Amino acid sequence: MAAIFAAGLAVLLVACETPQSRLTPVDDISGLENQPMIALEGYRDDSDYYVRYRWGEREFFAGGSWLDRVELVESPAPAPQNYALPSLVPLQYRATTRWASLPPDVVELPIFGVEKWRLLRDRLLRAVVPDDGTGLALDFGHADYFLYYDDGGVFQATRLLDKPPDYRLRGAMRFDEFMRHGRPVLDAFLIEQGINDTEFVFNTGDVGPYSLPFLYINTDRHLLVFVRNVPLEPVAVTAVPGLKGGQAVGHFLNSHVPNLVLRPVSSLYRLFFAVTDTAVSTLRFDWTTGLADKPVPGLGDAAPMDLQAWERDLENIASRPATSGSIDLLVDGAAFFNRFIDEITTARETIRLQTYIFDNDDYAVKIGRLLKRRSNDGVDVKVLLDGLGTISGTMADSESQPEHHRPPASVRLFLESGSRVAVRQKANPWFTGDHVKSTIIDDRVAFVGGMNVGREYRYDWHDLMLELRGPVVDQISREFDIAWAHAGPLGDLGFVISQALPERHNNQDQGYPLRLLLTGPGNYEIFNAQLAAIERAQSYVFLQNAYFTDDRLLRELVMARRRGVDVRVVIPMETDNGLITRSNVLAANLMLANGIRVYIYPGFSHVKAAVFDGWICVGSANFDRLSLRLNRELNIASSDPEATRQLLEELFEPDFQASPELTGPIPERWLDHLVEIVGDYVY
Repeated sequence: MAAIFAAGLAVLLVACETPQSRLTPVDDISGLENQPMIALEGYRDDSDYYVRYRWGEREFFAGGSWLDRVELVESPAPAPQNYALPSLVPLQYRATTRWASLPPDVVELPIFGVEKWRLLRDRLLRAVVPDDGTGLALDFGHADYFLYYDDGGVFQATRLLDKPPDYRLRGAMRFDEFMRHGRPVLDAFLIEQGINDTEFVFNTGDVGPYSLPFLYINTDRHLLVFVRNVPLEPVAVTAVPGLKGGQAVGHFLNSHVPNLVLRPVSSLYRLFFAVTDTAVSTLRFDWTTGLADKPVPGLGDAAPMDLQAWERDLENIASRPATSGSIDLLVDGAAFFNRFIDEITTARETIRLQTYIFDNDDYAVKIGRLLKRRSNDGVDVKVLLDGLGTISGTMADSESQPEHHRPPASVRLFLESGSRVAVRQKANPWFTGDHVKSTIIDDRVAFVGGMNVGREYRYDWHDLMLELRGPVVDQISREFDIAWAHAGPLGDLGFVISQALPERHNNQDQGYPLRLLLTGPGNYEIFNAQLAAIERAQSYVFLQNAYFTDDRLLRELVMARRRGVDVRVVIPMETDNGLITRSNVLAANLMLANGIRVYIYPGFSHVKAAVFDGWICVGSANFDRLSLRLNRELNIASSDPEATRQLLEELFEPDFQASPELTGPIPERWLDHLVEIVGDYVY
């Protein structure tokens, strides 16, 4: 039972997103909202619960159904003994007269006061929550909370999204870890207080909208249920049938009519390279001819390539000189979004966010509300969206999205409404796009990588972001400024002006050598750099990417393995795109037949990362035609041993362990070969 109680501790003090209750309004309750609801009587049977409580000077009779209970956390595996998921049930009615009758089999519940609850709460939290001006993020699976002690030594708890700006995040803890810390403390408390009842209710003293004033515990059934007081809310604007299709058509027309007026040079430039690249792809040849008859040699023992010489040669490939900085890897949604939210909530001056997809699911809406709040706090917030990416992204829902969520019809209007957020949406001439994902906070810290803003990236998919500090942030800021100006009303003229502006120098030299690599029409430096790295590699090449459709890179990987290089690839077998999934089957079989070790990630991995003899390349670029030759992309590269160690130890080694290695070819279909040809043009 201790594990149950500790698990829900933080949630008791903060709001949780759950379906709106069917609360029946009574006469005017103004003036009561900030006063505690104190339970005086409690009853329950197998289907319903009943509570009489005092609110201010008035008395109410309320209740609801256990059937509307909502689980608050995901279950860890394996679950400990006496484990139960904390859940929440809303008050569904409220009246000023006593129930006409109660069912004959109701059980009356003992009720404990607020003082006893606070005594227990403080004992549990002192063991895990810092009291030095920082706080702890508690991951409940479906939501994150921030626990801290304020300047007066008083415990506070809020959603992580609502974290006060003066407090920084010092660490994070999963739900099951928190349970283990709380178990012995609670056991001792129950003995000390002489609590022998197997089910009882705590008054918590929680007040305000979405308060959780009552906590029910049943030690026999291992139940822990929070009762929530939900105010009635207006219904959000939602999408209507056909709306997204209309938005897509409208965006297409805008990308090819007004956009050509504002951005004639860049649009025609994109068209030229899209056409010529398609022509080159059509004239490809079958490079696999003859390889099947040649045995795959064993692994060699050659020394890795000379990284100093490699970095010098990169000066001829990259479009800008090397810079410096430091990298912290953020693997998966919990690690990234905790840091992302921490930095946004503490931003003092500016937030610059660029993303391919800003979804309209429940998690993206929470991030949007946070950005809107910070803009209203006086922080200068700019959001740059890819139009086609965001529209297409909002057409698909995450499998884990709550059924009750009502998405805003337009992401741009949602972000702008009631806020000072400046939003620009990039056009997509000839179906090319801006695939960069970057966020810069106060020009001192930047995040880049593969994650967009949406539920999939926080909860569902395996992905990677980099947290960067140092002079490299100045270069990323400049790239944002250029893209922002190009998407503005001056179009191509704004692009030219932004290019002519002096570069930023806000960060002092620190860290180790880093390099920005970009993709855009006519600029293939991410492709050229990785292609050259594969050709030079003598020891090992480790790759993880979800989209393997580029024949040239595939050929060089095969050639590297055939000269004795240890080549390993992690791919998901199921992707977010059916064409890519079938194309990956052919790529996996080809690599396996040529001695490359192929690992199938269990789930969908959206990671874009590579290590070539100690040189790393990580960012937004896939191994497909759009990312390598047409879309705008941004990767970070480095030969520093510390950066390489992080990537190997924190990403590749765990993923090699977690992903089954392919030992035989995957069954192919004749249609897969047609799909692969089509995929070469589309992706």
